[in-house]
Amino acid sequence: MSGHSKWNNIKNRKGAQDEKKGKLFGQLSRQIRAAVKEGKSGDPAQNPTLRTILEKTREANMPKENISRAIDKGLGKGGAASIQEIVYEGFGPGGVGILVSAATDNVNRMSSELKNAFSKAGGSMGAPGSVIYMFNRSLSGEEGYVCVMPIPVEDKNIQQQLQNLIDSILEIEDIEEVFCAGVWGSME
Repeated sequence: MSGHSKWNNIKNRKGAQDEKKGKLFGQLSRQIRAAVKEGKSGDPAQNPTLRTILEKTREANMPKENISRAIDKGLGKGGAASIQEIVYEGFGPGGVGILVSAATDNVNRMSSELKNAFSKAGGSMGAPGSVIYMFNRSLSGEEGYVCVMPIPVEDKNIQQQLQNLIDSILEIEDIEEVFCAGVWGSME
C-alpha cells in the first residue's frame, strides 16, 4: 500500500471543495454588494433583488458573517475606509485592451493584485486613458462598458491566455466586472 494515504486523499478532496465554495461565496458577495448599491438598502424587505440573492446564499450555506460583511461593504459601512469605485485599464496578451471595474476599500492592495494577475498572464497594467477610448458607457440603462473597437483574436493560444487572465481577475474579491476588447468565438 505504498503511496496511498487516506489523509492525503481527504485533504485533496476537501481542498477542491473549499476552492469551489470560495469562488461561489465570492460571486455571491459581489452580487450582494451590487444589489445593495442598486437598491440603496440592506434590508431584504425593501430590496427584492437582495432578497433573491439571499435565498441563493442560504442554498449555498454561506456564513451569515460573510453576508453581513458584503451588505456593509455595499452600504459603505464597515471599517474606517470608504468604498471607492475605480476603473483600471490594462493590456492582455496580444495587446487586447481590458477594463476592470472594482469597488474596493484598499486601492493599493487592489492595484497590486491586478498588476500581479496581469503580469502572470503576460499582460500589463496601462496608464489612465490608454484603453478606455476603445469602450463607451452602455446606453441601454445597464451600468458598464460596450466595446466600440473590437480586436479580433484568432490565435487559440492567445485566446486561452486571455480567458485565463479574465478568470484570474474575476477571482479577486473586490472586482465588479471585466470588459475585454478581444473578440473570438465565445467568452464562456
